[in-house]
Amino acid sequence: MRKILLFLLLAVGGLAKAQYVVNYKRVADTYFENRDYYAASTFYKKALRITGDSTQAILPYGKERKGTSEEKVIEDYEGAIYNLAESSRLYREFAEAEKYYAIAITFTNTRYRRALFYYAESLRANKKFDRAITNFESFISKNPSNPLVKDAQKEIASCKFAMEEMRFPRMVQVKRAPANVNGLGSNYAPVKVDQSFYFTSSRPINVAGKRDIVKTETGEVQVSTKANPFLNTLYTAKNELTANEIPVKMMNLNLPKNMEVAAASFSPDGNTVYFTGWKEKSQYSIYTSKKNDDKWAEPQPVGLEVNSKDFNSLQPFVTRDGKFLLFASDRTGGYGKLDLWFCAIRSDGSLGQPVNLGPTINTEDDERAPYYNPFTKKLIFSTDGRIGLGGLDFFESEGDLVTWSEPKNIGYPFNSSKDDLYFTSANADDTKGYISSDRESSCCLEVFEIKKEFFSINGILTDCKTKLPMADATVTFTNAEGTQKAVTGIDGKYDFRADSKRPVKLSFSKENYFSIIKNYVYEELAKADTMIYKDYCLSPFKMGIPIAIDNVYYEFNSAELTEPSKKVLDYLIPIMEDNPDMEIELGSHTDNVGTDEYNLELSNKRAQSCVDYLASKGIASSRMTSKGYGESTPIASNEIGRGKRKKDNPDGRAKNRRTEFKVTKK
Repeated sequence: MRKILLFLLLAVGGLAKAQYVVNYKRVADTYFENRDYYAASTFYKKALRITGDSTQAILPYGKERKGTSEEKVIEDYEGAIYNLAESSRLYREFAEAEKYYAIAITFTNTRYRRALFYYAESLRANKKFDRAITNFESFISKNPSNPLVKDAQKEIASCKFAMEEMRFPRMVQVKRAPANVNGLGSNYAPVKVDQSFYFTSSRPINVAGKRDIVKTETGEVQVSTKANPFLNTLYTAKNELTANEIPVKMMNLNLPKNMEVAAASFSPDGNTVYFTGWKEKSQYSIYTSKKNDDKWAEPQPVGLEVNSKDFNSLQPFVTRDGKFLLFASDRTGGYGKLDLWFCAIRSDGSLGQPVNLGPTINTEDDERAPYYNPFTKKLIFSTDGRIGLGGLDFFESEGDLVTWSEPKNIGYPFNSSKDDLYFTSANADDTKGYISSDRESSCCLEVFEIKKEFFSINGILTDCKTKLPMADATVTFTNAEGTQKAVTGIDGKYDFRADSKRPVKLSFSKENYFSIIKNYVYEELAKADTMIYKDYCLSPFKMGIPIAIDNVYYEFNSAELTEPSKKVLDYLIPIMEDNPDMEIELGSHTDNVGTDEYNLELSNKRAQSCVDYLASKGIASSRMTSKGYGESTPIASNEIGRGKRKKDNPDGRAKNRRTEFKVTKK
């Protein structure tokens, strides 16, 4: 393979004989070192002569390579392929990254050992979860001591989580915002203030006459390109995002020269804005500006409580009550890379000391773009430090800024296999809003409108005997997302809702009643649209008091159950299954035909037959005892009349030939 590759490289290189051409690889390397990955990928493709319809990679870049060793040619080729894959990944073009990592994983040079990890990551981003798992596992087995092994294990768990999520999607409508909003470049961090809609965009801005010079090796041609027109700044739109055509204009913030800004958040009255500002990919800080007579004052950095030359602070969010500023920062005192912090906003606009949201929220990786509703006490944020669908995922936690519940992944399709961040709400309960995601883009974030929907399961619980609504019963709703509990009122009503149609288990219980469990499979939920309404009842019992099981019969003069009787005993199976801690006694009775000894022995055998049958159906024998009572406890007269007028009573005998059960332990 190396000889064939070398032949192709030298053969094509020979075609450039005596020509003086740009060393595209050197240009690409310069862009790569300066983290301009889009430009770097463009020039690596020129160096490798890769066209839009071909993934053939050869290396005819530069002038004639007389005296170049085989090792140097192959080293340059492999380096260009790997950096092309890296560039594609780093500007989030995972379809391209997958193609070039697929070549890079064949290289034997150990400097490219991470290619397999990033190849698997690209497969995951492209929703090829099974193949991603296989390659992550391969990376772990080949590189057991590599620091990325821990990340690979998390990625495997995330792939499995993603497949399960996509099997049972959440009830969320996701709609891409119109083209006026999602123009060229990245479009993200939407926020709605009254009738105005603000967002960040890096859509091209004309920079007249300015050129960027990319310096190459001495004596080679320098490459002059137009200055980068993709600059992040804030835009606003007046109309609702339901129209096809939405007028969009740049927000006039009187920004200092060469400053880029992003991720705006506003005070409740809309007259103060906070946002992230930076210059030439340098340090990120939070700025604020005030509006006077519809004009924004020149932005000023917020205080040293938030900003410092020693760390980054970004992605500010002002709570709806205007009392707190949340933000992301890699300042000291955190738990990982970017952590989430908050500080109080005082009445004069100054800020209190920042407080970390704590280890329940923050991980050793990045937490970004916080949104907190002080009325519902729900925090929504993005992180790549937890098991999710891939990239940055939205998580939700409930708390008071100090104490938090364990964050839960909001699931698919709220989240995707790529990056999802910057949630902002459009109503009081956060069921409508906007997000940013690159799920439908080859490289860049776009704005999406989201709307949460819910599936309801409700009904009325009654007493099976009285038929009246049952109060003070506990109803438990369980699915893959967790457990909800409720206690019925005097109307006996229960009502639960979920955001997906995953299989559901409902449990109903009350003291001195048999509990019942009802299961709903996915297919039943899927065909029910948005609601299932069903009434249920609970049957009462008293500890130690026998309950007759009607119509349990045996073969004549035998302890063998008849087939119809087995079906009657099946009635006990769900009771035992739904009440797993309950123990019972099964008792058998006879009439007075025959001797006492015979009847007692026969009834013992018949009671044991009931226990054996239920055990054969999966009920633990340890939960059941059997006892024969013979003819000792009749519930009706075996005979009627007195003295010589006494005669047989078939109806009474039938009632006495019975099987009962009683609860001995609940």
